[in-house]
Amino acid sequence: MRLLRSTDLALRVLMRLAVADGTTPTTRDVAAAMAVPYTHAAKIVAELQRMGLLAARRGRGGGLALTEKGRTASVGAVVRAFEGDGDVVDCEGGAAPCPLSSACRLRGALRRAQEAFYASLDPLTVSDVVAEPTGPLLLGIPRIV
Repeated sequence: MRLLRSTDLALRVLMRLAVADGTTPTTRDVAAAMAVPYTHAAKIVAELQRMGLLAARRGRGGGLALTEKGRTASVGAVVRAFEGDGDVVDCEGGAAPCPLSSACRLRGALRRAQEAFYASLDPLTVSDVVAEPTGPLLLGIPRIV
């Protein structure tokens, strides 16, 4: 299974904000630090804000900050929110749906594997994934200011 680029970026934004040391980087700062287009970062930031995981203030002295909900958010829940509930494989889609779809056992097995993947991430929080040695390494990366 491969995560969407937006899921990866959402997790990295949360992790960077978790070790921000009281600074409040802007979306533009985050985009530059993550080497992604501003428009892509802005969409991710807006979704994380809508989910209540980060707070964004506009104007002078504004910026992004992780909320308490963001700090304690389950990594599995964040991944589910960005990945959606879709199947790993698209058996019904396209011009030619799979002829095995009515009796396929693979689809169910893949669905169970996907749920096991999410379940393994559920107990982890954003704070957990920035604990040592990760947090100090994140601090060593050029800071987003």
